Formats: sequence, C-alpha cells, structure tokens
Amino acid sequence: MKEPYVVVIGASSGGIPALLELASALPRDFAAPVLVVQHIGANRSILPELLSKHGPNRAVHASDGDRLQRGTIFIAPPDHHMLLEGDRITLNLGAKENHARPAIDPLFRSAALHWGRGVIGVILSGHLDDGAAGLQAIKSCGGRAIVQDPSSALEPSMPRSALASVAVDLCVPLPEIAPALVRMVAGAPSPEVGAPPDLVLREVEINQGIERMENLLRIGTPSGLTCPDCGGALFELEGARPVRFRCHTGHAFSVSSLEQAQDDNTDQALRSGVRALQEKEILLRRLAAVARQTGQTSEAAAGEKRANEFRQQAAILTRLIEEEDFRSA
Repeated sequence: MKEPYVVVIGASSGGIPALLELASALPRDFAAPVLVVQHIGANRSILPELLSKHGPNRAVHASDGDRLQRGTIFIAPPDHHMLLEGDRITLNLGAKENHARPAIDPLFRSAALHWGRGVIGVILSGHLDDGAAGLQAIKSCGGRAIVQDPSSALEPSMPRSALASVAVDLCVPLPEIAPALVRMVAGAPSPEVGAPPDLVLREVEINQGIERMENLLRIGTPSGLTCPDCGGALFELEGARPVRFRCHTGHAFSVSSLEQAQDDNTDQALRSGVRALQEKEILLRRLAAVARQTGQTSEAAAGEKRANEFRQQAAILTRLIEEEDFRSA
C-alpha cells in the first residue's frame, strides 16, 4: 500500500554533516520513506553506511525498481539521477542538471508529480541553487517545503536560493528539521491543488527520456544561448521560477549554474588561447634560429619580431585570466 507521505532531501557542499545529524535525529521506523540526493558526481560513496551508523533507520543506495519502504533512507547512487514513479524508484544516466548527476531537481519534480500533497521537500546546505526549482515544483503540486536556516548551514547559498524562489512552509536551524518532519508525517496532508502544472509534467518526461524535443518546444522559447555542455541551443523555460534553461539533449541550468559554466568555458578558451600563442612564439623563435644559422639575418630578425608580438599577446591574455581569477576569489 502506498504510504501517505514521502520525504525528499537535497544537499550539496556541507551536506554530509547535515545529513548525519538529521538521520541521527529521526526516530526508528520513521513513518515515511526518505529519499536523498547528495551531490557526489561519479565518485564512490559510503554515505549509506555513514547514515546507517549514525541513525536508527536503514540507509541504502537505491536500485532501479526499488519499492519505497517507511523507515528506509534511499540514497541516489553515484552518477545516476534518481526519480520516483508512484511508489517505485527509477534510476537513469540522463543529462546532467546544474552540472550534477545525481541532481536534486529531477527527484523533487518526479516526487511532486506522482505524490502531490504527500511530498515533503527539504533543502540542506549546498552551493549554488540546485533544488530550488524542484522545491517550487513540490509547492505547486500541493506538497510542503522545508529549508535549513542558511545561518546554520556550512554552505548557505543553496538554502538562500530556495528561500528566494519558493514560499516555503518552514525555515529552521538543522536541529529543528527532524522534529518538524515527525509532526508533518503524523498530521493531515495539505489541501488538494488540482492538476500538476504542465511545466512539471513536461520536465519529468524529459528526465525520463520521453519526447525531449517535443516537450521542450511546448515549455520553452529559444534564448539565443548555447549549452555549455553540448553546444546545442538553449531554450528558456516559460514561467519557470527561478529562471532556467534547457537544451534538447536534456541538460538543464539555472542562471547561476549557467553563469558558472560560462565562466569555466571562458577560462578554458582563454587558457587555450595563451597556449596557442606561446606555441606560435616557440615555433617562430626556432625558425629564426635556423635562419640565423644559414645567414638569413633579415628573416631571422623578422621572425624574432613576430615571436615578441605573440609573447606580448599571450601576456595580455594571461593578465585577463589572472584578473578574472582575482575577481572570482
């Protein structure tokens, strides 16, 4: 039988200590299944062992097809998005969202679509703003939203982003989240809100690999920007809060994550430019040396002059990189 509630939790930088404290504070046989996305990329994770050791409830890496169980903490495995379809978990290797896989938004959206007012979403410590859009999806489908008080988070930007975009039900310090969850799952669900927004439905289908281009054309308009991950056209999602972008292969970005990706690509392009200019200088100096050895003094001088010009150009680009690094620090 389907449980009345499901709890979905998202965390990133500074999230592991927060998750350990939260898991230790939940009562044994907590009356709802718990699903966790912690940004870990493709790296090996021992988070299930840590949570099982620190708390009374069993924690496991989710497997594709797992059925939800109360009192169990399901954790997204490395390099896989974790979604909900009814009371079953599905895993996939879909495109990264906000530079992350597993990402928080796909889990939150799918939970919102399939569980509606029975979802409680929680955002803990983390960098940038993954989870803000997913938490908004939960609220738009009648669920509840809890955000860790940014002042109690090791990395406050993810909680702050959620608070800036979502009318949350509760913003409390970390020690108060577990008692709040216990109260919520013991009480009545939120009122019904009707059918889920089309944006939520279409994005869940995109995460599932269903009609990506067709769905994107229904919910987005061309932005004139390109995807920093694949080079495809980015569409701005209509009515999305916070503002977000998607490409037809499935990559998704908030404004913050897109800006970070553009910064990374700009840095890489500038450094590639420095390398190309330095290699050109090396080649010209070698050719000038050969010309000098064969008595072609004018050709050697011209080659040295051009080599010096390339050195100056490389120095200009290097200063640009250093200035940008200083501003970002």
